Amino acid sequence: MECRITVLCENTVSAPGLLGEHGFAAFVEIPGDTVLFDTGQGYSLVHNALRLRKNLADASRLVLSHGHYDHTGGILALLGMRDGCDIVAHPDVFSERFWVMETDGREKAVSIGMPWPETYLSTRGARFRLERAFTEIAPNVFITGEVPRRTLFELGSPKFTVRAQKGFAMDPLLDDLSLVLKTSKGLVIVLGCAHAGVVNIMRHAVEKTGVSRIHAILGGTHLGLSPAPQFDPTIEAIKSADIGLLAVSHCTGQQPVARLASEFGERFAFGNVGFVIEV
Repeated sequence: MECRITVLCENTVSAPGLLGEHGFAAFVEIPGDTVLFDTGQGYSLVHNALRLRKNLADASRLVLSHGHYDHTGGILALLGMRDGCDIVAHPDVFSERFWVMETDGREKAVSIGMPWPETYLSTRGARFRLERAFTEIAPNVFITGEVPRRTLFELGSPKFTVRAQKGFAMDPLLDDLSLVLKTSKGLVIVLGCAHAGVVNIMRHAVEKTGVSRIHAILGGTHLGLSPAPQFDPTIEAIKSADIGLLAVSHCTGQQPVARLASEFGERFAFGNVGFVIEV
């Protein structure tokens, strides 16, 4: 075995006894090491880990894909299962984040950032390592760091905002990072939400590793909010990359999932709680 990746938190489940929640987390096992990627909101992380027989204390570190509540909310639950934890993330992971929604005909900014500040988490045993660059964090395991936004069709959503001098401004989500594993079959890319754009992430991973073959992509794609001018060229780019497996999760959205399943056939999978990729 070169790697085994098990989904611990996701919106849906693959078997009775598991719990779904709006969020994502994956348990990444490699020879001699284990990495936890995201934590979900915290409702299901510990429960699902126990049901799937994954010991959260075995993880040498936690990697945070970005600073939204549905990926960071389980940090306290994780810290409660072990004596401290090394956490790898981008410096912007602590930024205040908001989602603009319409209520009673008026726009309202709702907080969607990390539930706790760095200072409090540090008192509970969190040890943060903040990285902006593409970095190897374990043998043949990398974080993408900041992903260059090069495609013209992956523009992000203006509903994701941060505070500005006057009101709110669109959040660039520079902290959005993914996990990249080098294997004998090619790259395995684990996405949190892919706010940087799936295609941008794919191309960045290939460029930085020098490995042209992508064996598998797993995780949230955020295509659930994307219009046709983004969705269609994303599908074409994934097809042209000849990816072996596309296992989507979380923020991909039900209708996009249905189309992806139709487009990719046997190369498609539902990346729900309990799903496993093994190389």
